[in-house]
Amino acid sequence: MLKTALKPSWIAGLILALVVSGVFVLLGKWQMDNAASAPPPLTQTETPVPLTEHFVPEKAMYGTEADQVITLSGEFLADTDVFIHPRLNGDEEGYWVVSAFRVQGAPQDEVIPVVRGWTATTAATDPVPQGELHITGRLLPAEGPAAEGIEQTPEGTVLTSLASAELINLWDVPSYAGYVAPFEMTTGQGTVVGATAADSTLESVIVDPQPQETTYNWMNIFYAIEWVVFAGFAIYLWWRFLRDDHLRNVEEAELDRQWAEEWKAAELERRRAQAREAKQRAIEQYEHFHGESVSASPDQQPQQPQQSQEHQ
Repeated sequence: MLKTALKPSWIAGLILALVVSGVFVLLGKWQMDNAASAPPPLTQTETPVPLTEHFVPEKAMYGTEADQVITLSGEFLADTDVFIHPRLNGDEEGYWVVSAFRVQGAPQDEVIPVVRGWTATTAATDPVPQGELHITGRLLPAEGPAAEGIEQTPEGTVLTSLASAELINLWDVPSYAGYVAPFEMTTGQGTVVGATAADSTLESVIVDPQPQETTYNWMNIFYAIEWVVFAGFAIYLWWRFLRDDHLRNVEEAELDRQWAEEWKAAELERRRAQAREAKQRAIEQYEHFHGESVSASPDQQPQQPQQSQEHQ
C-alpha cells in the first residue's frame, strides 16, 4: 500500500484531506471555546470604568458587559420616579425607587435607570436629588417586561419588572438597555446624597458581584465533538480510497499472475493440441497420397500373356 500512497495523486489527496480536517478541528475548537461561559474576573468588574467607555445605548447588553462597576455623571430628570415591586430587602418585601438619569457624554443625551433605593411603602421616599451628580455603581442588564403590566397609584407608577422597553414608553426619552445600582452618589462639591446619605428615608440597594461559576453549553460541546468526527472522517475517506486503489492494483497483479501461470499454459496446450492434430492430418494425407502413387506404378501393372509363336 505504501507504493500506492507515494503516487503524486495520492500525496495531493492526503494534503487536501489534512487541510480539510484541520479546518474542521479549528471549528471544533471554536465551538468548545464558546461552550464555556465564565463571568469576567473580579479584578476587572470591581475596577470602576466610565459608563460611556464601557457600554453604548440602544444595544443589548452582553454578559461580559454586565456586572461591571461604572462611574457616570449627569442629572436626574424630574417626575420620572417609578416603583418596582416586589423587591426584597433582606426578608422584607418592598419597592425599588427608580428614576431616569441623563448621562453626561451619552451620544444623544440618553438616560439610564438608576435605582435610588429601597422602601417598604410608596409613601416613604426621598425627592430626586437636583443638579449635577456623580454616581459610582454596578451596571446590570435590564429585565424583561412582565405580563402584569403597569399599575397607577396615588403615589406613582408601579411596575413588576425593571424593563427598559417599558420605561422608554413611560419617560419618552432614549435609554440605555440596562440600569445602575449605585454604591455612592455625590454632588459636584463631594456631598453625599441619595440612599447613602445619613438623612435619607430610602435604604441603599447593594448588588454584589455575580458568582464566579463557569457554565457549559452542551449544544456547543456536541458541535465540537461533531467537527472532530468530521475531521477524522476526512482522513478516513482518503485512506479508504487509497485502500480501494491498492486492492485494484493487487487484483490486476493477480490476474496477470493467473494469465502467466494458468491461461498461458492452457493456451500453450491448446496450440500444441492443434499442432498434433495438424501433424496427424498431414501424416494421414501423406500416407493416403503415397498409397495411391504406389498402386499406379508400372511395375505393379498386370502383365499381358505372350502370344504363342503359333499365332504369329
